[in-house]
Amino acid sequence: MPGRPPTDARPPLLIACALGIERFALRGGGRRGAAGPRVVTLRTGMGPQAAERALTQALSEGSITERSPVIASGFCAGLAPGMRPGDVVVAEATRGHDSASAETPCRDNGPLLRALRERGLTVHSGLLCGSDHVVRGAERAELHAAGAVAVDMESAATLRAASAAGPRPVAAVRVVVDAPEHELVRIGTVRGGISAFRVLRSVLPVFHEWHRSLLLPWR
Repeated sequence: MPGRPPTDARPPLLIACALGIERFALRGGGRRGAAGPRVVTLRTGMGPQAAERALTQALSEGSITERSPVIASGFCAGLAPGMRPGDVVVAEATRGHDSASAETPCRDNGPLLRALRERGLTVHSGLLCGSDHVVRGAERAELHAAGAVAVDMESAATLRAASAAGPRPVAAVRVVVDAPEHELVRIGTVRGGISAFRVLRSVLPVFHEWHRSLLLPWR
């Protein structure tokens, strides 16, 4: 019969993160809220190759549809002086660790920026750069001088793989776990890591709201 498709016809939101502690913070993956479709939280493993491989596999298995929005989330390293653990980075675009890599734009990030700022969080927006290793010291300063506000190892590969599989809304929202004046040795063992964990845990409702706000063609 004609009419509005059932909820299951709507594409689930895919939230991709690398670490178990990130997935734990972003708990709720796979649960269905009364107001909308499913959310799937995918742990990709660390590094750009692992992220790209996990996204490609998830999108090919059919548990995520060709229309599913994708958010790359988790922790990141802040690059700008003055950044602090617990600050949030919403990417305007992501770029891989190769400086010649094409940027993946995040055109649907406006609602995320507004909602996070309305929660009283300190939010930075700009280029989120990829790396295949932990970035420290002088290299951090070089990436900032080249225009990046933060760096992580998986976001660029995640969004590149998602976009390659078909047009869809993509976003990258990361929580700063260390910064130029607040370098972190181990996540969760110092105050900065705990602060970042708490903020990451608090942003999941914003992702749900973003998902519901997207005007996707349900057909």
